[in-house]
Amino acid sequence: MTGCSHHAPVPTPSLTPNLADLYSQCRRGHTLPQTLYTSAAVFDFEMDAVFTRAWLQAGHLAEIPRTGDYITVQLGKTSVVIIRESESVVRGYFNTCRHRGALLCTSDKGSARRLVCPYHQWTYDLGGNLIFARNMPADFDPRQHGLVPVHCEVVAGVIFIALSDDAPDFAEFRHQLEPMLAPHDLENAKVAHSVVLPEYANWKLVMENGRECYHCSARHPELLTAFRDPTEDDYFDAQPDWMKDFEAVCHANGLVNGPAEGAWFDILRFPIKDGVESLTLDGRLACSQLLIPSGEGNIGTLRWATEPNAFSHALRDHAFSFEAWPIDVGTTHVRGKWLVHKNAVEGRDYELAHLTALWNATNDQDKWLAENNFKGVQGRGYVPGPFSVNDEKKVIDFVNWYLDTAQRCLRF
Repeated sequence: MTGCSHHAPVPTPSLTPNLADLYSQCRRGHTLPQTLYTSAAVFDFEMDAVFTRAWLQAGHLAEIPRTGDYITVQLGKTSVVIIRESESVVRGYFNTCRHRGALLCTSDKGSARRLVCPYHQWTYDLGGNLIFARNMPADFDPRQHGLVPVHCEVVAGVIFIALSDDAPDFAEFRHQLEPMLAPHDLENAKVAHSVVLPEYANWKLVMENGRECYHCSARHPELLTAFRDPTEDDYFDAQPDWMKDFEAVCHANGLVNGPAEGAWFDILRFPIKDGVESLTLDGRLACSQLLIPSGEGNIGTLRWATEPNAFSHALRDHAFSFEAWPIDVGTTHVRGKWLVHKNAVEGRDYELAHLTALWNATNDQDKWLAENNFKGVQGRGYVPGPFSVNDEKKVIDFVNWYLDTAQRCLRF
C-alpha cells in the first residue's frame, strides 16, 4: 500500500560551526554532550537531519479500517495526516492547506469523504487533489495546488511514513519484518485502547530509556512479572535448554524468530517467563480471541524497534506499540496503542484494565525516569558517562545511529 509522488525537498539546516564541532567531539560509547540534549537549535537541526530522513512508525491499518478514516501525527511544528484512500491504498500528506497554510485536520483521528480546510473551505479529494477553491481567478490551475504528499508504506498492518526522498531503502526492512509479523494478522486487528503520554524530556532520553533493561529490576516490577530480564541471564548467546525448547516451539508454530538487524531496525522473537502466557500483570492471556489462533505452546513476544521513534511487541493474543513524537527540545509525546483481534468484544473476550495495566505502569515509570534524567542532564554537574557494553548495547546502537545520521547531514 503506497501513495506518494513529488515529495518536498529536505531543507538544508542553518548550522553554526560550533555545532559541527560539537558532533565531532562526541565520544562513542558514552552519553551525549549536554547541549545535544538541551539546545533548541540542536532540536531544530534534528527535525531536518534525523527525523525528515528516517522511516517513522506512525500507526496501524487498524486505526483507519474504512475508506476516509484518518489519523494525524505531530512532529515538532509539522503535522501529517494519514488517510485510507481505498481498501488497498493508504496515503500520507502534510496536514497543511495549499491556500494559506491552515491545518486541514485538527483532531487526532476522524473520517471524511473530502478534506476541507476549516478556514476558506478549499477542498481536496482523498487522493490529495484540489477539487474546490471558491472565487479564484480564471488562470488559476487547481492541479498545481494539490496536497504535498509524504512517503507512506504499510507492512503487515503497520504504517510507516518518511517526510523526504532521503529516507533509507524500505525494501530490506519489509523483507525482514513481514514474514515474522504477518502470522499475528494485525491487518485483522482493532485498536482496543490508545493513550498519548506527554513526557517532559528530550526525545533522545526517552528513546535511550526504551532501548535498555538495565533499569528494569529496580524500576519495573510490573514488567518483570512477565518479562525475562536480559541483564540477569544471557540466554541468547549461552543458549540454555529452555531457550532451545522455546525456539523449537516457535518453529513448530511456523514462526520466524530472527534476529534480523539493519542500520535502523532490530527485530527478534524472544521468550517470556515460564508459566506466563502474555505480557500482563498476572501472566494470563489479555484476550481470549487470539491473533494467532492455531498452534500450541508459548511463542513469547515478537519485538521490532525502528530508529528513531518506536518499538512494538506482538504476542499470540494482543500487540502493543510505542511511538515517541518530539514536540520541542523538552517535550515528547509518547503514543501507546493496544491491539486485539477485530472480533474481540470488550467485557467478554478482554477487560481493558487487564489488557493495559502492565504497559500503563511501565510507561508511567519510564515517564518519571526520562523526566528525572532530563532534569539532571540540564545541571552544571552533568558530564557524559559510559554505557554498559553488555546491558546498554541497544542504547549504544541508538546513539551511534543518531550520530552517524547527524554527521552524514553535516558532511553534505
